[in-house]
Amino acid sequence: MKVSVLGATGQTGETLVTQALEDGHEVTALVRNVSKLTIQHERLKVVEANVFSSDSLAEHFRGQDAVISCLGFPYKMFSSISGYTDSMTAIVGAMRQTGVNRMVTMTSWYTDTSSSQNASFFVRNLLIPLIKSVLTNMYEMEKYLEKECSDLNWTVVRPPGLQNTPVTDKQILTHEGYFVPDEKGYPITNTVSRADVSRFMLSTLNDNRWTRKIVAMCCKM
Repeated sequence: MKVSVLGATGQTGETLVTQALEDGHEVTALVRNVSKLTIQHERLKVVEANVFSSDSLAEHFRGQDAVISCLGFPYKMFSSISGYTDSMTAIVGAMRQTGVNRMVTMTSWYTDTSSSQNASFFVRNLLIPLIKSVLTNMYEMEKYLEKECSDLNWTVVRPPGLQNTPVTDKQILTHEGYFVPDEKGYPITNTVSRADVSRFMLSTLNDNRWTRKIVAMCCKM
C-alpha cells in the first residue's frame, strides 16, 4: 500500500515507518523537520507538512491508500490541550479533499478517565491526574471521529503505557473498551512495546473488523 505517516519522528512513529517498509509498503513521512528522520529507504519519501493545515496535508495525501497517525502532544498540568482534535480535524479535511478513505490513529487506555477505577494505585492516583489533559483531548478526538466521520474508514488503537522494547511475536489481545481486562475485569497489564503497537496498527489496514471502531490492545503475557 501507499501509506502516509504522521508523527514519523516520534518514538512510535519511527518504529512504525521501519515496519511498514519491511512489510513492503511505500511510505510518505509527513514531518515538521525532515532532518529529524534518519531512516533512509528507496520506498520512503520524507516531506515537510503542517499537521494543523488540511491544505498542507492534502498536498501529500493525493494518491495514497491510507493515513496512519502516531502524533503525540505533551501534557499540560494546569491547562487543556487541543493538539489531537486540531490535527485530526485537519487530517479528516485533507482525506476528504483527496479521496483517501482509510485512517488509523492511536490514543491510549483510559481516555475516559473514569474507566480507571480498577487500575493500579500508581496509574489511578498519580499517572492519570498527571496526563489528564492529554487523555481528555484524546477522548474528544475519539468522539469527533465517532460523531462526525461516518463517511471514513477509521480505526482508533488504544495501547497502555509505551515501552521502547523490541517487537515480539506475542499474541495481540484486543477489547472494545478503555482497556483490556482480565477475567476479573482488572487491566491485564500496564505496558506494551511501541513496536508491537506499530505491528497491530499496520495489521488493521486490511482488517475490516476494526472499521469505525475504537479498540484497546496489548500483548498476551
